[in-house]
Amino acid sequence: MKAILITACPSGVATTFLAARRLEQAAQRRGWQVTVEMHGELEPPQPVSEADVRDAELVIVAADHVPEASRFADKRLFQAPIAEALPDPDAFLSRAEREAELFAGGDTVAPQAAPTSTAGGDDDQSQRIVAVTACPTGVAHTFMAAEALEEAGRGLGHHIRVETQGSVGAQNQLTEAEIADADVVLLACDIEVDDERFAGKRIYRTSTGNALKKARQTVQEALDEAAVESQGSAAGAGDKTAGKGKSVKDKGVYKHLLTGVSFMLPMVVAGGLCIALSFVFGIEAFKEEGTLAAALMQIGGDAAFALMVPVLAGYIAYSIADRPGIAPGMIGGMLASNIGAGFIGGILAGFLAGYAAKAITRYLKLPASVESLKPILIIPLLASLFTGLVMIYIIGTPVAGLLNALTSFLDSMGSTNAVLLGLLLGGMMCVDMGGPVNKAAYTFGVGLLSSETYAPMAAIMAAGMVPPLAMGIASMLAKRKFDTTEREGGKAAFVLGLCFITEGAIPFAAKDPLRVLPVCIIGGAVTGALSMYFGIQLMAPHGGLFVLLIPHAVNLALLYLLSIAVGAVIAGVTYAVIKPGASAMPVEEKVAS
Repeated sequence: MKAILITACPSGVATTFLAARRLEQAAQRRGWQVTVEMHGELEPPQPVSEADVRDAELVIVAADHVPEASRFADKRLFQAPIAEALPDPDAFLSRAEREAELFAGGDTVAPQAAPTSTAGGDDDQSQRIVAVTACPTGVAHTFMAAEALEEAGRGLGHHIRVETQGSVGAQNQLTEAEIADADVVLLACDIEVDDERFAGKRIYRTSTGNALKKARQTVQEALDEAAVESQGSAAGAGDKTAGKGKSVKDKGVYKHLLTGVSFMLPMVVAGGLCIALSFVFGIEAFKEEGTLAAALMQIGGDAAFALMVPVLAGYIAYSIADRPGIAPGMIGGMLASNIGAGFIGGILAGFLAGYAAKAITRYLKLPASVESLKPILIIPLLASLFTGLVMIYIIGTPVAGLLNALTSFLDSMGSTNAVLLGLLLGGMMCVDMGGPVNKAAYTFGVGLLSSETYAPMAAIMAAGMVPPLAMGIASMLAKRKFDTTEREGGKAAFVLGLCFITEGAIPFAAKDPLRVLPVCIIGGAVTGALSMYFGIQLMAPHGGLFVLLIPHAVNLALLYLLSIAVGAVIAGVTYAVIKPGASAMPVEEKVAS
């Protein structure tokens, strides 16, 4: 039989890929000839050809709607939610073959997956939830958390829509009508997002990590604990009444810092790659004025890297004080950069400016006749004066001395100290798979790029690739110890590892943390130590192995590959040995029952 398989989920990251692969394998076992069309966020879909549509005897759509439905007019078509395809793809295909009907060609929406037998699943108790997910880099956690919330909400019998605010901007955006109709707003955000549109709604705030690892619990807590907030962004940043039981990590210093880092990253990535491209013409070719190499260095080094610290400081201040904090924050960051205080000074300037602007907003009372001047004149002027004077006369010089000492130490340290630093940074990258410890190490490496110290960044990115690569290797070496879902997840994790998306290992760590985390930390530490020992330098803070395609982006490419491979193999082989066999009742059977 010739068939077309189409998969699509709202966030379009892991589930889209996994469902497509599992359905394709099940179809091939039946002897079917299949063509697959996946709709995801990581790359544009590749539509099936007109010839494939013409020859198809069956069209199977695992999605909430039929993409470009008119092309399948008069074809036997079966459609169901993607959540029903994953647990048992063979049964899904049998059902499709049995229940498919001639399609009229109009758009249609799939019925919701059958809810679990809880009180929340009754129609009269079903609630409407709108959610937003956002993480600092906007690549993995943002979309994986959205996907987990979608599945958890539907599994509990509720109607849920999730907006992702990732590296390419807001996607699956919530409409005004959806927000107005919502019973609860769930904000799973590690960075500051605009929440003014949710004024007057019951809001629950948490992190992307909680939403990803404990999705059902997060949805239930949102329904139980969400509360109307009296203020907009300020409530999310520092109001102790905003949400119940939130830690500093969720709403304080950590969140403000990551907001600054998220806005700074594009500057660093673009600047680093432009500098690397200038080296294509020779390591010192940029010194010759008027050449393309000189122009690339001017774009990357003189412009992008010069904006790095001001943007970091400006958006830390924005996270604290909203828009009034941006101007004093950027001014403080530029002063830090000019004084030589670097990224450490920029972080301090951001917090100074943010809290100064917030204090002026809150405590300075003016007559109504001049209140309108406050956001455009008084707050920027006073906050900028305070931040600038403190940076120039108090903080700037000592911090510049500290940064110079740190840079000199890193540039001149012997192999022993380099290995120890690599062990530390590599282990930190694997401790919590994109959590606070991971982000602390990553921020340290990114910040050092502004002082032209490139070795720590190489160790950090190499170590961050180890956990998902290791899980992929383990799932291939010890296939009998992994159930079908885990083996498919291992393949996806391996691909994510090549892209420097550490979060690809989270599903394995969540199921078996006492074995997965130690072996990954050991593998990451070994990789970090080797990278530092070899003296490898990396110009770009992201991109995984794909940055190797750019000449001179990595100074010792083969040794860099060796460092990554050694750590990944150590962790992967170790886990393959110590992992117990698959349980008698696989995951997919539990879900299907």
